[in-house]
Amino acid sequence: MAELLYRLGKGSSLHPWRAIVAWLLALLVAGGSYLAFGGTLSSSVTIPGTATAEVTDRLQAEFPDASGGTGTILFHTADGSALTDDQRADISAALADVAALDGVQRVVDPFQAEADREAQAADLQSKQAQADDGRTQAEAGQAQLDAGRADAEAGQAALDAARAAAEADGTIVTMQAAFDAQQAVLDAGAAELDSQQQVLDATFAQLDAAQPALTAGQQLIDAASGLRTVSEDGSAAVASVQFSLPAIEVDPDTKGAVVDAVEAADLPASGVEADFSNELTQTLPALGGVSEVIGVAIAGIVLFVMLGTLIGAGLPLVTALVGVGVGAAGALALSGVVDMMSVTPILGVMLGLAVGIDYALFILNRHRRQLREGADVHESIGLANGTSGNAVVFAGSTVVIALLALNLTGIPFLGLMGTVAAACVVIAVLVAVTLTPALLGLAGLRLLPRKQRADRHAHVHGEVAPMSTPRAWLRVVAGIAVLGIVAIPAASMRLGLPDGTSEATDSTQYRSYTLTAQEFGEGVNGPLVVVADIPTGLDEAGLTVLQADIVGDLMAQDDVVAVAPGGVSEDGSLAIFQVIPQEGPNSESTEVLVHTLRDLSIDGHDDVTLSVAGFASGNIDVSEKLSAALPLYLVVVVGLSVLILMVVFRSLVVPLIATGGFVLSVLAAFGGVTAIYQWGWLGDVFGVHDPAPILSFLPILLVGILFGLAMDYQLFLTSGMREAYVHGSPARRAVAEGFHAGRHVVTAAAIIMISVFGGFIFSHTAIIRPIGFGLAFGVLVDAFVVRMLVMPAIMHLVGEKAWWLPRWLDRLLPDVDVEGASLERRHHAPDHTPEGERSPAGKHAAGGDTATADDGEQPATSRA
Repeated sequence: MAELLYRLGKGSSLHPWRAIVAWLLALLVAGGSYLAFGGTLSSSVTIPGTATAEVTDRLQAEFPDASGGTGTILFHTADGSALTDDQRADISAALADVAALDGVQRVVDPFQAEADREAQAADLQSKQAQADDGRTQAEAGQAQLDAGRADAEAGQAALDAARAAAEADGTIVTMQAAFDAQQAVLDAGAAELDSQQQVLDATFAQLDAAQPALTAGQQLIDAASGLRTVSEDGSAAVASVQFSLPAIEVDPDTKGAVVDAVEAADLPASGVEADFSNELTQTLPALGGVSEVIGVAIAGIVLFVMLGTLIGAGLPLVTALVGVGVGAAGALALSGVVDMMSVTPILGVMLGLAVGIDYALFILNRHRRQLREGADVHESIGLANGTSGNAVVFAGSTVVIALLALNLTGIPFLGLMGTVAAACVVIAVLVAVTLTPALLGLAGLRLLPRKQRADRHAHVHGEVAPMSTPRAWLRVVAGIAVLGIVAIPAASMRLGLPDGTSEATDSTQYRSYTLTAQEFGEGVNGPLVVVADIPTGLDEAGLTVLQADIVGDLMAQDDVVAVAPGGVSEDGSLAIFQVIPQEGPNSESTEVLVHTLRDLSIDGHDDVTLSVAGFASGNIDVSEKLSAALPLYLVVVVGLSVLILMVVFRSLVVPLIATGGFVLSVLAAFGGVTAIYQWGWLGDVFGVHDPAPILSFLPILLVGILFGLAMDYQLFLTSGMREAYVHGSPARRAVAEGFHAGRHVVTAAAIIMISVFGGFIFSHTAIIRPIGFGLAFGVLVDAFVVRMLVMPAIMHLVGEKAWWLPRWLDRLLPDVDVEGASLERRHHAPDHTPEGERSPAGKHAAGGDTATADDGEQPATSRA
């Protein structure tokens, strides 16, 4: 590989325009593909197979009217006064325009909904009053009937007494006809009374049969009373917009048309303001903001300070931007055939830009050092590409492996994120080893400041002394203590997805969320959709009673404010209910409520089962799925870390040190993110006005990306230590020499990466900000605390044992010459570099020099 890269680098430097034109064509092709085939990006985070996704798919198939995505519009007066009749009419007219848009299935006018609710309540009260009047009349008729029956019984008793007296005095014969006539009258009266009783019994039966449905209806109205569409003071109204397609499939243009239709009504002229929920106005991430530009500018300043020339500082930026352009445009070109989250190409841009600058810097720095030693320009470019470029390829491979491993989580959007980001890193590596040498060839000696050009062969030798053992112990203890303290908040980390409170305080999404919570309750911002499987064949009354029983059990749960029936499917097998929780969609109580409702059994209805969907439910399922995937992914990444480093450094101890440091870096990064974004520490600095759970897929992204970047820094520092050790330096001095040789470029690279990632911390998009902070803070901790403070100290304390490897394992592992030492020997690299600057790979390149022993160690001439 080193020889191939040497030839590639030297060839590109000798024929620079070939590489330049090739990459310009690649950029044009990628851009043209995006314009021709680019599709729509999604702002929704979904995972197939979750409980919410299954319910949503089922609703789409069996109950399409209830499966469309929804958004809300909050109308309120500017001065807080009650909405006037004219203002209400203007709002209703604007909503009518929205309802006429393509892709909009239904719009709930808040005033009509409130009127319908009041009319329904009044109608039910009227029916109940009629039922009560009917029962009163029936009861009065029963009383009259009972009185008539008592009179009839008294008449029968008198007739029976007269008949008995006539039989006793012997006049029965003469009185018989009269007695029979009276008996006939009494029998006819009794028959009439029986007939009237049957009518009354039927009336009572009808009233009894109708009463459960009336009672159930009242229960339903009472349960839904907490779900208002107009605030109690009349100053605000919330309208619901339902689309024809599920939320993830709704075209952003359709959402934009809804916003445009409302704004076209010019409601502010009448004193009404409209704010839109996150579902309607969630902005897609975009590049080119002020903060991102500042991040790149800081990277440019660091490069200029380090390199001393504008050409040198600009070259890594140019190559990185070319790679980012190709990668981002290529990724966006795939959005027409692949469901892609809006954050996916942005992540590729973040990584591509950061590693693109760093990788070009590594090659550039090696080339400049060789130029100062007096090397020929084109030969130096070839050697730099074959040595540092070889390390770049290997370092990039570790990042790519970690990103592609995201596919092992079984989460499609996360796997696609990793794949796109990995492709951007691959492009950054290819640009670094092809376009960078071409531009270096064009720049020639102008990469060096004028003073260095005039004194290219000057070199100063100096000894690098190892650190003292007490100082090493102090660095280890202090570093691990700092990392442990910073990681403490990670123990309380909760996962979720952004809601309206994550947006800027002056945004319409934030105003909509907070005003809705204020006027209607927090739970209105995250209603739950409860779907009940019910027995079929029920009549209207039976269905109403069943719904009331279900609603009663739902209302009996903690943290439920209101429940409203949402309809029944055509085949009568599904009933939908809207449940309003006490708190918002990201609260712990709502999370508990979702699980409670899924496990709930309806009293007296064993054949009824419940399932839950909705925005809040979906967020909970996604977060739990990602949280469950994190441990497995961490194990995979740690295993890869140990294996890769074992192959590179031919050691068992070094991989354990490096991997342990990586785990500490990740935990510290988790702690920092939790403290800032969940606890709200330094919220004013980082724009966190409403602390919330951590972005659900951020932990896995941090693990994967920080692994790759940590291995980069580990590689560039530890490979120098190993080469110094292999070529004769005692173990502890080798640590100092390798660290001294690599610290400047690693420091610059880390600062550049922190600047690039840090530029996204103040992005206008809520979903990007914690990603930018997590990556910037993770690199800061890993580079400056773990790799440059703790790791060298542990290597010093371990000494010779750091490079121990069983012979049988040594024979099995492939021989990877990451620094290209053999290439340097073949091409006779100069060996007069200043002690503090030369590459350990080039030290003793002829292989026979010895170093003075220190700390009681014996010099070694061959430890390969």
